[in-house]
Amino acid sequence: MSTTTLLGALLPVVPLVAGLLGLLLPPSPRARTAQGRDAAAGETWARRAAIVLGVTGAAGVLALAVALLATLDTPAEASTTWVRLGGLEVSLGVRLDGAAALVAVAVGAVALAVQVYSIGYLKRGPHDDVDVDHRYPPYAAQISLFTAAMLLVVVSGDLLLLLVGWEVMGLCSYLLIAHDRRLPEAPAAAVKAFLVTRVGDVGFLLGIALLGVSAGSFRIADVLAADHSSGTLTAACLLLLAGVAGKSAQFPLHTWLPDAMAGPTPISALIHAATMVAAGVYAVTRLFPLFEAAPVALTVLGVLASITLLLGALAATAQDDIKRVLAWSTVSQLGYMTGALAVGAPDAALFHLLTHAAFKALLFLAAGAVIHAVGTTLMSRMGGLRRGMPVTFWCTVVGLGALAGLPPLAGFWSKDGVLAAAQAAALDGEGPTPTWTAWLVWLSGLAGVALTAWYATRLLLRAFLGESRDPLAHPHDPPGTLRWPVLLLAVPAALLGFAGFAGPFADRLRPSPPATAEHPSNLLPPEPLVHLAPSVLLPLALLLLGAGLAWARWRRDPAADPAAALGPARPLFAAAFRLDDLQHALVVRPFRALARVTRAGDERVVDGAVEGSGRAASGLGAGLAALHRAALPRAAAAVLAGALLIGLAAALIGANA
Repeated sequence: MSTTTLLGALLPVVPLVAGLLGLLLPPSPRARTAQGRDAAAGETWARRAAIVLGVTGAAGVLALAVALLATLDTPAEASTTWVRLGGLEVSLGVRLDGAAALVAVAVGAVALAVQVYSIGYLKRGPHDDVDVDHRYPPYAAQISLFTAAMLLVVVSGDLLLLLVGWEVMGLCSYLLIAHDRRLPEAPAAAVKAFLVTRVGDVGFLLGIALLGVSAGSFRIADVLAADHSSGTLTAACLLLLAGVAGKSAQFPLHTWLPDAMAGPTPISALIHAATMVAAGVYAVTRLFPLFEAAPVALTVLGVLASITLLLGALAATAQDDIKRVLAWSTVSQLGYMTGALAVGAPDAALFHLLTHAAFKALLFLAAGAVIHAVGTTLMSRMGGLRRGMPVTFWCTVVGLGALAGLPPLAGFWSKDGVLAAAQAAALDGEGPTPTWTAWLVWLSGLAGVALTAWYATRLLLRAFLGESRDPLAHPHDPPGTLRWPVLLLAVPAALLGFAGFAGPFADRLRPSPPATAEHPSNLLPPEPLVHLAPSVLLPLALLLLGAGLAWARWRRDPAADPAAALGPARPLFAAAFRLDDLQHALVVRPFRALARVTRAGDERVVDGAVEGSGRAASGLGAGLAALHRAALPRAAAAVLAGALLIGLAAALIGANA
C-alpha cells in the first residue's frame, strides 16, 4: 500500500477510534454529594477527556486530508478481497482522486470547527442543575463517529463499504438530533429524520445490489467498467436516487431536514455543511458515468432538483425561526447541486458543495452565537444586534452574501457555474438529458437567485438592523471558543470561489476523461469552472431585484416584517405548502391504519388460534387428569360398567350370529 492510499485509509479510522474511545467515558457525573465536589470533579474529568478526543480526532482528520490533497497527483486505489459470495466479491479498499481529497478537507475543517465551537456552546452554566449538559462526552464521541462515517463514504472503493458509512451516518444523525432530551420536539425530529431517510435507503440498498449482481463485484471500479444492460442501469440509478433524495433532502423526502433544527446548532452546521446532505450529491458524482448512461434517471433528478430548489427558497421566505430559514436555504442550495448533476456538470455540483460547506457552516455557527446571546431563535424577538455583536454581524454578512451569490464571495462563483452549465445545456443542447430538463433547471435556478437574495436580506435586516424588539436582551459577541471558528470559516466563505480560477483545483474536481470515439482526445482544454461572460449579468440583476425589494419594504417600516408582502401566501409558504400534512394524510395515516388492522388480526386470529388450542389442550388434560385421579370405588364401578357393556355387546353379537 502506497503512502497516498495509506493516508486515505486512515481518514475514517482516526475519528472512528476517537469516537469509540469517547463512548467509553461516563456520560454524566456521579450522584451529587452534600458538597457536590465529587460530582463536579467527575464531570470535569469526563468533559476534558471528551474535548481532547474530539478535537484531536478532528484535527487529525484535517491534517491527513491536507496531506492527501498535497500528495495525490493521480487517482489511486488499493483494495483487498474481504469475502466471496458465490460469484460476487466484496472488498475492503479506498478509491482516491482529487474530488475525494477536497471533500475530505471540507469535512475535516467543518468537523474541527464544530468540535471547538461545541466546547463553548455546551458549557457548564451558572445554574448547573439547569444549564449544564451532562451528556457532553457521548455528544463529542458521536460527532467523531459521524465524521468517520462521512469519510468512509468519501474514500470507499466498494459500494458495500460505502453503504456502511451511509447507514452509520443515519444512526449518528438520529442520536445527535435527539441529544437535548429536555426539548420535547427533539426526539420526534430525530425519529422523523431516521425514518424518512430509511425510506430512501431501501431503494439505495436495492440499487447497490442490482449493480453488484450485474457487475459481479461491488468494487466501484468494476461497477463503472461493467457492461450493464440499459434496463438494469436505469432501474439501478433510479433506485439509487431514492437514497440520494433521502440523504440530500430532495423532494419529496426533504421534510426531515427543517425539523432536524431541534438538535443543537453545531450539529445543524455539521449535517448541513459537511455530512448527511453532502453525501447524496457526492455519491452521484462518484457514480456519475453510470447516471450519464441512464438519461432517464438524470431527467428525474433534474425535475426533483427544480422542485426542491424553488420549494426550499419559497419556504425560507416566510420563516420566523432563524435556524429554519437556514435549513430551508440548504434544501434550496441542494437543488442547485443536484440540478448541476442533471445537466451533466458534476464539477460544478462539487464546487458548489465545497463553497456551500464553508458559508453554511459559517451561517449556522453565527446563528448559534446569536441564539447563545439572546436566548431565542425567533427573528421577531431580535433586531439591533449589530451594535452589540459586530463580529457576528460582519461574519453573517459574509455568509449571507455568499449564500445569495454576491460577488466576489465564494457562492457567487460556484452558483454561477451551475447556472452557466444549465444555460449551455438549455441553449446549446450540451447536456445528457432532454433540453426541456435543462430549461427547467436553468429557469428555476434564476428564480432561486432572486428568492435567495430576498430572504437573505430579510434575515440580516430582521436580526441585526433596526431597533431591538426585546428590551431585556443584552447581546454581546460570543467567547473565544465560539468566536474563532466563526471567524476562520468566514475566510473560505469569502475567498474559496477564487480557487475556481486555479487550474489544479478545477482539474481535481473534474479529472480528464479517457479518450473515446465520442471524445477522441482528452488534450482539448476543458470547460472553465468559473465563467466571466455577459450571461452573469442576468443573475446579478435578479440578485439586486430580490435584495432591493426586501430592503425597500424594510425601509418603509423598519418595525414590520418584509414577509408581510407575501400576503395570503405567507402561511402556505411558512408551512412549506403543507407537504408534511399531505405526507401524513397519504402515507402515515394509511400505514398506521394498516398496522392497527394487522395488529388486531395478529392478536385475535393468530394469537387467538394459538392460545385457544393451548386452552383446549389444557382443559382436556385437566379432565383426563381428574379421571386418572378418581377414587377407587368410582374406578371399580367404571371398570365393572365397562365390563358389563362389553359383555352385553358380545351377547348381542352372538345372538345375531
